[in-house]
Amino acid sequence: MNNLITYFNKYNTLSEEANKAISEICKPVIIKKNQDLQSIGHTCRTIYFIKKGVARIYYYKDEIEITECFAFENAIIARVESLFTGKPSRKAIQMIEDSELIGINSPKLFELYDKFPEIERLFRKIFEAAYVDTVNRVESIQFHSAEERYNALLKESPNVLQRVPLKYIASYLGITQVSLSRIRGIR
Repeated sequence: MNNLITYFNKYNTLSEEANKAISEICKPVIIKKNQDLQSIGHTCRTIYFIKKGVARIYYYKDEIEITECFAFENAIIARVESLFTGKPSRKAIQMIEDSELIGINSPKLFELYDKFPEIERLFRKIFEAAYVDTVNRVESIQFHSAEERYNALLKESPNVLQRVPLKYIASYLGITQVSLSRIRGIR
């Protein structure tokens, strides 16, 4: 829980009572490499904090697997569109490495919002930051070349090449593995 509390403190420091209330709705989750944490068609009712491992969100378009994003240690991951609408997601979360996570029960978390406005404020800030990341991702696809997106990914996550298969990186960048090899050869 210490890693999770440290993560929370980046956004909003919680009282001891609020931290205790959150810890009571958390559970450890262990997932093996290449297993889905949440499968396509699953309704998201858990927010995950990654203690150890790498996750990716993916979906299928015209029977082609597309990687939407990666998440590394000390990050939150969830299918937010499913979490807030209560509808099944068309996307999945897969763990790329053997992973240790903390699962936060979202219905119970949302119940805590009324008792602890500081918890609601914390998660509002976390979800705002995630929204900004999503907007930045969309804008990078719209305005930047594949090479620029590749360089930005390396800057943001320097060890991505050691931890994530190239096919997922190529998919994330919206290019083929051949194009990715060409870009890597230029560097």
